[in-house]
Amino acid sequence: MSSILQKYQAYILLEKGLSPNTRQAYSSDVEKLLDFLADEGIDLLQTTLDDLHRFAASLYDVGISSTSIARILCGVRSFFGYLLLEGYIDADPTELLESPKKPEHLPEVLSLDEVDALEAVIDQSLPEGRRDHAMLEVLYSCGLRVSELCSLKLSDLFLDEGFLRVLGKGSKQRLVPVSPKAVRELNLWLTERSDIDIRPGEEDYVFVSHRRGRHLSRITVFHNLQCYAAQAGITKHISPHTLRHTFATHLLEGGANLRAIQCMLGHESIATTQLYTHLDRSFLRQQVLEHLPRNQNDADGDQ
Repeated sequence: MSSILQKYQAYILLEKGLSPNTRQAYSSDVEKLLDFLADEGIDLLQTTLDDLHRFAASLYDVGISSTSIARILCGVRSFFGYLLLEGYIDADPTELLESPKKPEHLPEVLSLDEVDALEAVIDQSLPEGRRDHAMLEVLYSCGLRVSELCSLKLSDLFLDEGFLRVLGKGSKQRLVPVSPKAVRELNLWLTERSDIDIRPGEEDYVFVSHRRGRHLSRITVFHNLQCYAAQAGITKHISPHTLRHTFATHLLEGGANLRAIQCMLGHESIATTQLYTHLDRSFLRQQVLEHLPRNQNDADGDQ
């Protein structure tokens, strides 16, 4: 496959004369497809239209927008056009492959600068500042649902090992890698949390209210996030899910394994016990350290 990919890259450079940015994008698109086919045990030269539909669905599963999926499929079509031209295949499976229609409202994605700006406006001298700083870092760098964040327990933290245990939809548990930066933020918050008068029955929750001594509600997290976005001058309409979507998008754009991203998100279609036999915890953690922006310096120092 590497030989075919190299020949394709020479083809789009020498014969198609595509720009460097387009060549890089097309190569990245093909690599995503090849990773998917390898995970599925599918021979590239035997790829069917149904296989490509499932590839497109896997992109949608991790929150990639319809516009981005359409662009990725453009690179895939170019690749199969080359395979047909050079005689590797007898029929082009992308001939009937349709791009997803652009929805009325595309999901928002924050840039890395916007994520940093969002956290920078939090006043950590305030009682809730340290908590919210850790909270937003966990939402972004772990890709949690807001319900998963609010229900996170102290007994779910394995910070020395670099993992959180998350109770997702359908009461399914999964282990999610947590970056060194998020570990530091959590440890700082836990030190301050020890001084809070927490109500009986609420002692095991990670994120609690200073005033009420109870775990945070989804409404509180949503409200606080929107306040910080306004202070940071972010005009996009964002919610806790925006940070989850941003997590997946940044990892994918950074070159992380698509299956690993799906696994970390706990998507119902692939979050099965069998999947964990193919992607062990050390591999998942390495994907976060290597491919999520601003974790890379931490990863270098963590070795």
